[in-house]
Amino acid sequence: MPKRLIKPFQDFFRHESSSGIILIFFAIFAIYLANTANYSEEYEHFIHYKITLGYGDFSLSYSLLHWVNDGLMAIFFFLVGMEIKRELVIGELNSVNKAALPIGAAIGGMLVPALIYVFFNFGTTNISGWGIPMATDIAFALAALSVLGSKKAPEGLAIFLTALAIVDDLGAILVIALFYTETISFMALLAAALILTVLILANKFKINLISVYMIFGILLWFAVLKSGVHATVAGVLLGMVIPVKSEDGSSDKTMLFRLEHALQPWVAFVILPFFAFTNAGVSLDMGRLGELLISPVSVGIIGGLFIGKQLGIFGATYLMVKLNIAALPHKINMRQLYGVSILGGIGFTMSIFIATLPFQDSSVLATAKISIILASTLSAAVGFALLSIKSEEKTEIKIQEGH
Repeated sequence: MPKRLIKPFQDFFRHESSSGIILIFFAIFAIYLANTANYSEEYEHFIHYKITLGYGDFSLSYSLLHWVNDGLMAIFFFLVGMEIKRELVIGELNSVNKAALPIGAAIGGMLVPALIYVFFNFGTTNISGWGIPMATDIAFALAALSVLGSKKAPEGLAIFLTALAIVDDLGAILVIALFYTETISFMALLAAALILTVLILANKFKINLISVYMIFGILLWFAVLKSGVHATVAGVLLGMVIPVKSEDGSSDKTMLFRLEHALQPWVAFVILPFFAFTNAGVSLDMGRLGELLISPVSVGIIGGLFIGKQLGIFGATYLMVKLNIAALPHKINMRQLYGVSILGGIGFTMSIFIATLPFQDSSVLATAKISIILASTLSAAVGFALLSIKSEEKTEIKIQEGH
């Protein structure tokens, strides 16, 4: 494979895996502050501090937590949108043969966790949280693989997990847009559609000025924010209209390539850690922890992420391989694939983000966050342990012709 084609993946892998380690630190630090008598009040005051941008009728006033979740995370989703487009055009999802396995695995890994959550919460007011265990945190999952090294976690395994997580992200975005929108302003939605049309035309007529896309991108974000659809969806839409190819047909000098490489370190090392710091700080009442862990919300999330993810991802993959619908990636065996399926249960960033949408009750949201952290930790530990086991079996499995 040409070096210019695999370089974006290698850079992505390096940033995402390193980011996972930093995310862990900031999440633990936030939990420490939220549960320390001397700092818990200051921490709450900090994340709920009001910030106003603009003037008079043309201003937005939200808490820092709100700005992070609706503003900074829109930049994260902008990067996700570009990654999805890159994978669809020149990456692991650009052909039916290559895309079949990760797409099938991702669909299984979304449906089974959602069904498990619904099973435990059917008929309750908290059933709206079914989207929480559907998500996979690619930064944490790739961090676990990077620690294992290339012998126990070959590049093909990381590529499979990356492609799976990107499809997973696309699924999460659709869930947010379609099911976590309460009220709709059709005028704002019409404005967003017109702005998006301008961006699509800019792409079609090969306008390669970053400033044009950024100005209209900000207007798109504002329109989507006012429409009632979650503002982060604007980031994905903007990412999908960024040009992915240059006039000479190359993909390593394009606007998408340049923006991805410029944004990846900022998203990985600033935006996501700050999101973890402002969202992971939950107060742990150890006396009620046992009671919380047996609540339907907690059982649904932990069962969905830890059990549902591995059943859905590995089950779909196993069936597709056995039925000759798809073939295993080069030098990957079923044990390694099962280990990666368990790592898919690390739902930290996306799961916590989705949990903030349906749950307005602070106690229910805290229960959801604690459950996500516990399930993600369990998935990381078990998946890492399984992949660490030395195997004497031959790991190379040839890809069948035509798959």
